[in-house]
Amino acid sequence: MRVRDGLRRNGVTIEGDETVHRAAVLMEEAGVGSLVVLDHEAVVGVVTDRDLVRRAMAKSLAPDARIDGVMSSPAVTLDADADLHAAYAQFREHPIRRLVVTSDGDVVGVLTIDDLLINLSAQLGDIARPVTAETIFGQRDPSVPATR
Repeated sequence: MRVRDGLRRNGVTIEGDETVHRAAVLMEEAGVGSLVVLDHEAVVGVVTDRDLVRRAMAKSLAPDARIDGVMSSPAVTLDADADLHAAYAQFREHPIRRLVVTSDGDVVGVLTIDDLLINLSAQLGDIARPVTAETIFGQRDPSVPATR
C-alpha cells in the first residue's frame, strides 16, 4: 500500500506570513486540525490547533501575529508513492503526529497517526472476521462424497 492510499483528506496550506487568526479560520472552514505552512511553494512547517493554543493564545499573542512564529518546523515530509511502511518508520523516528505528503514537491495531503490507526483497525477487522465466524458458528468440514 502506498502512502497516498492511506490519506483520508487533502492537505490545507497557508503561507507563513499569514496570521494566527487566519489559520484558525482556515482550520474551522476546512474542518482540519492542522495546516501545512508554505514559503511560496516550499513546505516549511506545520501548524496545529494545539500550536495555536499553546504558542499563540496561552502567550497572549495578537491575532495578527504571523503563523510562522508558532508553527512546528521543519515539517517531516514523505512522498505520496512511498510504501506506507515508510510512514510508520517516520513516526517511530520523529516525535510527530502528522506527515506532510508530497508529490513532485506539491502538497497532496497530511497523513496522521489517526489515519494509520483507522486503517489498521479496519485491516484487523478483515482478518478477524473468519476467526469470529468460526468461533460463533463452529468449524464444519464439508461433507466428502463417498467413494467406492
